[in-house]
Amino acid sequence: MAIVSEDPFNPCYEIKSADLSLVALLLKTTNIADVSQALKQQMAESPGFFDQDPVVIDVSGLTLIENETIDLHQLMSVLREHALVPLAIKGAPPALLTLAKGVGLVDASDARIRRSVPLAEAPIPQAPFVEQIASQPIPAVAMRIDKPLRSGQQVYAKGCDLIVMGMVNAGAEVIADGHIHVYGTLRGKAIAGARGNGDAQIFALVMEPELISIAGVYRTSENPLPKDVLGKPAQVSLQSGSEGDKLLITPLKI
Repeated sequence: MAIVSEDPFNPCYEIKSADLSLVALLLKTTNIADVSQALKQQMAESPGFFDQDPVVIDVSGLTLIENETIDLHQLMSVLREHALVPLAIKGAPPALLTLAKGVGLVDASDARIRRSVPLAEAPIPQAPFVEQIASQPIPAVAMRIDKPLRSGQQVYAKGCDLIVMGMVNAGAEVIADGHIHVYGTLRGKAIAGARGNGDAQIFALVMEPELISIAGVYRTSENPLPKDVLGKPAQVSLQSGSEGDKLLITPLKI
């Protein structure tokens, strides 16, 4: 769709359709203080994870009685404090929707939000309240780390792939918005597609991770890898099905 100013001598604007990658805040409580604490914890673990990202506040998972509302002013202040920009609300009952529009939020009832289900055989740690609405394309650029990563070290490749030219030791963490390549042993945590990119993958020459994750779907070492990939070259991808998303770990042919 495109709308152009009708005056051919004064083409001062064009209106076109646009795509925007958004973050969805899936509220599971009306206690804004709890939300604030959870976000503080996430930011402490992954500094700079949010960078003025536009966000949809999704309240469809809450059980709200008639005329019950949420302190949207406080919630929006908390989100801005953590570098999130609230733009819209989803799943709000009429009273809350009216209040939301009054503070400048758009009705996003039709927004499609990517929802992941955990693997049945493994307990899955959940990142606090945050999932991604839509996948982002894998970027062409990459961050390269030439040294092994020790326990306690964390590397985040924001907006790009991550290439590690050595070992990721237990207790270390590698995060990327795109792919993760480990040309050595992966014994720590690897989180690819950190902002919802379901096409991201994880590659390692020796796959022995504490945790692997793609677009919010996790698998931990409590659920041992199959013998054909454990300690061997392997790749991890996200497989979508009728029951949700799950991680697929397969041998890497090199």
